[in-house]
Amino acid sequence: MKVTFLGAARMVTGSCYLLENKNIKVLVDCGMFQGGKEEEKNNFMDLPVSLSDIDYLLLTHAHIDHSGRIPLLCKRGFKGKILSTKATADLCSIMLPDSAHIQEMEAEWATRKAMRAGRPPVEPLYTIADAEYAMQFFEPVPYNDIIRLNDDISVRFQDAGHILGSAIIEIWNAEDDIKLVFSGDLGNRNQPIIKDPSFIDDADYIFVESTYGDRLHQDKSYRAHMLWDIIQDTFGKGGNVIIPAFAIGRTQELLYELNTVIEGNNAENISVYIDSPLAIKATEIFKRDVHEYYDSDALKLLSNRDDPLDFPGLAFTLTAEESKQLNFLNHSAVIIAASGMCDAGRIRHHLKHNLWRPESSVVFIGYQAAGTLGRRILDGAKMVKIFGEDIAVKARIYSIDSFSAHADKNGLIDWMRHFKNKPKQVFVIHGEDDVASAFAATLNSELDMHATVPYLGQAYEL
Repeated sequence: MKVTFLGAARMVTGSCYLLENKNIKVLVDCGMFQGGKEEEKNNFMDLPVSLSDIDYLLLTHAHIDHSGRIPLLCKRGFKGKILSTKATADLCSIMLPDSAHIQEMEAEWATRKAMRAGRPPVEPLYTIADAEYAMQFFEPVPYNDIIRLNDDISVRFQDAGHILGSAIIEIWNAEDDIKLVFSGDLGNRNQPIIKDPSFIDDADYIFVESTYGDRLHQDKSYRAHMLWDIIQDTFGKGGNVIIPAFAIGRTQELLYELNTVIEGNNAENISVYIDSPLAIKATEIFKRDVHEYYDSDALKLLSNRDDPLDFPGLAFTLTAEESKQLNFLNHSAVIIAASGMCDAGRIRHHLKHNLWRPESSVVFIGYQAAGTLGRRILDGAKMVKIFGEDIAVKARIYSIDSFSAHADKNGLIDWMRHFKNKPKQVFVIHGEDDVASAFAATLNSELDMHATVPYLGQAYEL
């Protein structure tokens, strides 16, 4: 079997891997490249095979860096089946049209600018109609069932504990008598709401993510106190707490933590706004799939009639007009909006209105990829450009990385230790160049595993 690395190779976005033998062609993920202009150019690249020849796409989870090019894939001729968990399919049904809306809006803006300069119009990567068309190819599969794709290939989805419906994918290739395991994005153990990642016993080839492969997360026990201290201090100064958060996974975990903090401090006067139509729709899906995906702690809260995703003072803003009104509040508020890396969505408006205010705070709770607005702010930029306007960064900037939905270095090593026999090879993926290389070195030295960091476009015969 041949594998070609078509994304998330020495970078954290664009997850996409092509598997081929003489009888079948399979993609694992087809994610969007995010970050600077150079990275985003990769979204338009052609795959090295005819899309009509691809039989299956196996999707680890719904985040856009894993699913975001699926509408483009279908638009260009893919006719196969997309296998994912039901929750992943449900989340993609709202995420992909939302991504398409952003593509259309940005293309419209770029077209107006191009026309004024006498250049041709800019086409979006794909449209809402393309995203809706792509959903017909999804075929949900349950966790733990072995699915036969053909006489040679069988697959199984196991819980990755990253976001609702996220999966580790096991692939058996009878022709070559080998087993592959794609970790997808592995979650933290003991994170709220969803279950812990599954452990896998055996594999010949492991494809493991490395987003946080060179660092440890902060102790989770402190994050509630840190969040409460930030809210109290910022409100005392008359500012707002602005939290960029991915609409799926991170927002719901944050709501869970705020529920604990606010109810624990009897603080019913704290105004919290979820300003993201996508996050609102995703939260509805989280509430719908409770018994299949929630962990025992979340189910216990529900049995005691305590909705972990609701509390006094929480409000949702659906319309653009409601979102704009948040800029004219006469009281302090916590405003949670997407996107989590600040490169699209309503969060940019809230940053524009609050970054320059020394009394306000911006709290990052997720990974910020190189080249993104969020990364520039987190790295200490004194001035950033938002909607073509220079905005001074005078708000206090915080990072609470224990909210990350990714396992840290120790979590990744622990997951790798559960393989009973050493694999023939480990491919370290989904990590920035230096981080992936550092994690590969750790696997070589601590676990005596042969670990390689592939390059974009590189192919291997397994």
